[in-house]
Amino acid sequence: MYLNTLKPAKGAKKVAKRLGRGIGSGLGKTCGKGHKGQKARSGGYHKVGFEGGQMPLQRRLPKFGFNSKSKQFAAEVRLYELDALSGSNVTMEVLREAKLISSSAKKVKIIAKGEIKKAITIGADVQVTKGARAAIEACGGKVEG
Repeated sequence: MYLNTLKPAKGAKKVAKRLGRGIGSGLGKTCGKGHKGQKARSGGYHKVGFEGGQMPLQRRLPKFGFNSKSKQFAAEVRLYELDALSGSNVTMEVLREAKLISSSAKKVKIIAKGEIKKAITIGADVQVTKGARAAIEACGGKVEG
């Protein structure tokens, strides 16, 4: 490969329209803008969503919904991940130290994915799904709170 052989990819360079170059070019006289009207004038475009003075759709429709910021800091832990922990007590601090949840997590929920083989005790600060609770209690563990 040499510098003098480099060229842009096919289709990367687009040839500019040459406006006002006579009737034969197809873009002579009005230069593809038609006759008169706002779009034929210089600077004659309006903002996106403008409907000619009518109340625009995005302002006619009602506002609704709310995104809770607390949801962004919830973390999930699976059963098979708990099986890999060394201790038998599971709290938020233990999960943080084991790097199973981030330091910014405010809530933790254990979900029933995979299986657990040892008895563990889940602290009151950790939420547990119905299926995960059944699996933990089936192998001799318990869930506080």
